[in-house]
Amino acid sequence: MPLVSARRVQNSRVQNNVATNTKMDFLTPPQVYEAVATAGETKAKMSIFKTFYLGVLAGCYIAFGSCLAMTVGGACQGIVAGGNLGVQKLLLGLFGLPTGLAMVVIAGGELFTGNTAFLSAAVIEGKATPGQLAKNWFFSYLGNLVGSVFLAYLVFASGAMAAPSVATVKAITVAKTSIPFSQAVMRGILCNWLVVMGIWQATAGKEIVSKIFGIILPISAFVTMGFEHSVANMFFLPSGMLNGAEVTWTMIFMNNLLPVTIGNTIAGAILVAGSYALMYGKPSK
Repeated sequence: MPLVSARRVQNSRVQNNVATNTKMDFLTPPQVYEAVATAGETKAKMSIFKTFYLGVLAGCYIAFGSCLAMTVGGACQGIVAGGNLGVQKLLLGLFGLPTGLAMVVIAGGELFTGNTAFLSAAVIEGKATPGQLAKNWFFSYLGNLVGSVFLAYLVFASGAMAAPSVATVKAITVAKTSIPFSQAVMRGILCNWLVVMGIWQATAGKEIVSKIFGIILPISAFVTMGFEHSVANMFFLPSGMLNGAEVTWTMIFMNNLLPVTIGNTIAGAILVAGSYALMYGKPSK
């Protein structure tokens, strides 16, 4: 009996250690939702200037990632010519946007596409008002636009983008501004569902490595599958125009950014924040 009791105590300690280690590794889904709503509350209380300036930084970081995607995957025309379009798309997705989003999440920045979920969760939980949500969305979006266009100009002025990448970004610009409105909305929904899940998973992680890994898979997936991200397009489209793509600012906004932004918002606010609020927030009670 003493031996049995000792084994039971030892097994109990092992189970407790496993449970403790699990809790230390990552947050549970209900805890992630709570953390998102709390972070949304903090974002809602930021000043206009801070929201805007952090939005500028986020736009720059996503633009850096977009430029990296063009530098690596965008310069692989030989792979496409060899009939390996899927490999080229994978390279576009794997090297670029995950890097940009990792900088936003870890270093800090106000990214509109992520805020569609964070502020929505805060409003649902009574931690923020609709007015605060509107303020955050507007000024983070404006900041993202300023930062992305600023980086597009700096990259263009530097002359650092190689000829194959320039050709790719011009082709992408024409293609993105030629998508039918309804399809652009749908691609925006599909994209930001994955983008917010990347941020959601990064929120669950407690270490930098786990945060980065949580980001990489969903973000590389959306780029590889050809979905539409409004903030990334704030770099791609002006960059293509600066390099000679035959598009106008009206085409950029009306043919792409408007429908894509609508889709991004639907995904973040309803499909992600709304779904998890239904499961773990006030609506579930």
